Amino acid sequence: MVDNQFFEESREQSQIKARIVAKYFWAWANVVIPTTRARGNRIAYIDLFAGPGRYEDGMLSTPLLVLTKAIDDPNMREMLVTLFNDRDSGNVGKLKTAIDELPGIETLKHRPQVSNDVVGEEIAKMFAGIRLVPTFFFVDPWGYKGLSLKLINSVLQNWGCDCVFFFNYNRVNMGLNNDAVREHMDALFGKERADLLRARLLGLRPEEREMLIVEELSQALKQMGASFVLPFAFKDERSDRTKHHLIFATKHFKGYEIMKGIMAKESSERVQGVATFEYSHATETYPMLFELSRPLDDLAAMLLYEFAGQNVTMKDIYLRHSVDKPYIDSNYKRVLASMEADGKIRANPPARDRPKRKGEVTFADSVVVSFPKEN
Repeated sequence: MVDNQFFEESREQSQIKARIVAKYFWAWANVVIPTTRARGNRIAYIDLFAGPGRYEDGMLSTPLLVLTKAIDDPNMREMLVTLFNDRDSGNVGKLKTAIDELPGIETLKHRPQVSNDVVGEEIAKMFAGIRLVPTFFFVDPWGYKGLSLKLINSVLQNWGCDCVFFFNYNRVNMGLNNDAVREHMDALFGKERADLLRARLLGLRPEEREMLIVEELSQALKQMGASFVLPFAFKDERSDRTKHHLIFATKHFKGYEIMKGIMAKESSERVQGVATFEYSHATETYPMLFELSRPLDDLAAMLLYEFAGQNVTMKDIYLRHSVDKPYIDSNYKRVLASMEADGKIRANPPARDRPKRKGEVTFADSVVVSFPKEN
């Protein structure tokens, strides 16, 4: 039996998740389409746990949001190939009906494909053995069955391919020390890492367990070849504990930058204008998660230390420093302008020669920043 409670109502968190995925799909498509025109003129969206297409209250879930976007755009109508799968035959039937009922669905050059397969090692092997067109890959299992490093890597190995997946922290947390599902946990983290993780989890407090588990998964993805990993946490509505995460993986900084901006806007809280990505109580024990929780006050000190004695453009500062940290480009521009005003750095051209916007001096990507040498 497949647990369809997730689709019984469109809770706010479900809406946020669908919105993040749909926004990124659109931004991703606009980036890859110009290059793809000379590479077969096709892009793809794959969702292996697609569900019925609509929540019980009628709200569109991710597959229909993606198709609706495609129908409204001339380029997407010609180029988009979609593959939807669900292991539940009832969901498959409902999804097919929902797709057929979409106004303008007949305008898509490539008819959406809907399959009824169990996701496992065979699908990962299939993707690994073919050269994919640029593909946005969404994996949203109810629990963890079918989600594996091999599956994610099978997609990311190709140019223009990005992946976002739903990580059910509560179920994984319970499953790590459950021998009945050891095989699935080993597939998700890698056997060696999973064994070390089980040992390290002993005696940890709940919040420490969460940070360690997400940190290890992120590092496993990076070791596999995903240069950039970005987690977004969803808290329990009735407590401050995390229920699950949406985790993005890519080999390209541009994709990372786009998704970070989208997730930052969807964060429920900001500290000094810096998005929290819903993480809290991170410590230096977990380096990536710790970096993702540092407020803007720390940024000036980090920049003075890491770029001491260097002359660097604003753009290069952002490219070199922002990975695995919560800051977006506007945060860097804000803090650099403040540092310049306080005499902590020099900028070329200086503030007096730069244009103003809404009364504030701008800090363009091309501005060269001179950092003092370390004392």
